[in-house]
Amino acid sequence: MRIFHIHSGGVHELAALPTQMPAQGFVWIACARPAFQSQLAEIQASLQALVGLQLVDLHVSDLLNAQLPSHYDYTSQYDLLVFRRLATANGDAAQPPAAAPEGAAPRRSGPPVLRRIDTSPVGFAVFDQLLLTVHPADCAVRDAYAARLLASLPTGPSEGRSSPVPGARVPTSPADLMLRVVNLMVDGYLDLRRELTRQLDHWQTELLKPRARYVNWTSLLEARLSLHQLDEICEDQRTAVQDWIDALETWALPETPAGLRELDLLKVRSRDVLEHIERVVHHVRRLEQSTETAVQMHFSVQSNRTNDIMRTLTALTAVFLPLNLIAGIFGMNFEFLPLIHKADGFWWALGSMGVIALALVALFWRKQYLSRTRR
Repeated sequence: MRIFHIHSGGVHELAALPTQMPAQGFVWIACARPAFQSQLAEIQASLQALVGLQLVDLHVSDLLNAQLPSHYDYTSQYDLLVFRRLATANGDAAQPPAAAPEGAAPRRSGPPVLRRIDTSPVGFAVFDQLLLTVHPADCAVRDAYAARLLASLPTGPSEGRSSPVPGARVPTSPADLMLRVVNLMVDGYLDLRRELTRQLDHWQTELLKPRARYVNWTSLLEARLSLHQLDEICEDQRTAVQDWIDALETWALPETPAGLRELDLLKVRSRDVLEHIERVVHHVRRLEQSTETAVQMHFSVQSNRTNDIMRTLTALTAVFLPLNLIAGIFGMNFEFLPLIHKADGFWWALGSMGVIALALVALFWRKQYLSRTRR
């Protein structure tokens, strides 16, 4: 568990849960899901002391559920957002090699980019002056953003590290911090989008090769299933963020210009996160369509190649048909046949068959029955 006191003057990382709310700024409690489960009573007691209320039981169940899709819920005192992040192989380094990341689907075979679509939920409980986040074990997103907050901070005497950097861009509220962390997770999906594009472009090139003999249909099918899963995940994320934006519209307007500006910035940042998610959704659907189109084009190319082969074989068969006819006539068991009793009869018959064959080959070549279709 990591606890931060964030205010306009900087950031402090606390060694333990505070007993009272600081005079300025807000508190960020970031804990792993196993720690949240084992220290639930202590965390609930701390929430009661800091903000005067506790999480409701249904929301506690949501935060403990490692398979929950992205969604948004609220009470009169706080908001709850569950957002699924990418469970990269490097992001859960503490997991045993044989175990899948918490909340993630079983690992797939094939290229590493497909295995990165496994996801796990991160829960955000947003209070007025406190943000509680519940992450998977050793969450890379939490550690990355905490490192960003504490990147250049010297060690303080008592409470850990503090930030004396003037004008440092620190979150102004728990909701602002939540949106920044969510935006960091969406950036991971945008990076994954580029890797998927490169992988699928390679597969499309292989599928469209006219002489392609081997196609890894298992990996291609897994790619299509992964894209479909990513589409569903992003749809849930978009719905959750849209519900959050709708809830922002119901907030009471602050009386101070600074409060109004902060609320406007929250709305702008929320719309920016939603726009990033929509970009991922749009690109994933385009990749699904491109994959399906590549498969159809592959079968069209193979069908066209088969037609070329059958056309060539048919033309060659047509060349030998009159030759077989001549050979069949001279093979009849009659005593009197033309040329059969002449010394040069065999050469006349053979020459005639050669002339007929060459004439038919020239005719079929002129009509392009023996040439391949240009690609």
